[in-house]
Amino acid sequence: MSTQNGPRKVEAIFAATLDLLAEHGYEKLAIEAVAARSGVNKTTLYRWWPSKDALLAAALRESGLFALDVPDTGGLRGDLLAVATQIHRLLTSEHTAPVVTATLTAGPRRPELGEVSRSFFADRLAREEPIFDRAVTRGELRSGVDPVVVMDLLAGAIWFRLLLRGGEGGPKFLEEAVDTVLNGAA
Repeated sequence: MSTQNGPRKVEAIFAATLDLLAEHGYEKLAIEAVAARSGVNKTTLYRWWPSKDALLAAALRESGLFALDVPDTGGLRGDLLAVATQIHRLLTSEHTAPVVTATLTAGPRRPELGEVSRSFFADRLAREEPIFDRAVTRGELRSGVDPVVVMDLLAGAIWFRLLLRGGEGGPKFLEEAVDTVLNGAA
């Protein structure tokens, strides 16, 4: 992508892409609609991103919509609860929930979007690693615990509850999920 047209154009393109995705879903997302909404010629969009998937992948990766603030509450339980709250917000906010849902449903059929998801989760895990390093240093977590397993269990419980069960995922549920992951079910 050329940067000579400036970051404002790119931000407008990404915003238009994600707004249209949220409004109409993946199948109805079209380069022509993004061009019209962002005020950028569709030939320019195709020059920068050769497909709808490439444009959406760039928008998801670079928009900052899914930014993660890595907490440091002084304890593992507090840190995991803060991360769980961020995941919950991501899945329930009117700004992010439609984008997440549309991306998840399209991802398995679209290799480029699947790659974005893998990259997104790898980046998140790399940013969450300090939570686990600090917990081991404080003696709250045994050395060798796989952070991927912990985060898969925690995030998976939240995603499953909200997206598949359609259940409530409020603060009490988040605390129970964190406590179950940390202490087991027995």
